[in-house]
Amino acid sequence: MTEVATDQVQVWVDQDLCTGDGLCVQYAPEVFEFDVDGLAYVKGADGELRQAPGSRVDVPAHLRLEVIDSARECPGECIHVVRDDGVEIAGPDAD
Repeated sequence: MTEVATDQVQVWVDQDLCTGDGLCVQYAPEVFEFDVDGLAYVKGADGELRQAPGSRVDVPAHLRLEVIDSARECPGECIHVVRDDGVEIAGPDAD
């Protein structure tokens, strides 16, 4: 867990797997938001949704735990939290 605190992490949502449950939006509304299609997307520091498939955004340091928790608890297993080196630390592909 120490690596999470020191390394920059990014997050992305696989909309093909998103169930629209909304846990992520509840945990970190500054990072996740629903679009009109009822699916969750990440949004950048500018507040704009990133709608291109696989779009990643940086996770603010003060929201890392919330974003990691949202990935771990997501019923659709569609949230991927990755370090700068590409290693997934939370989500369906994390070890």
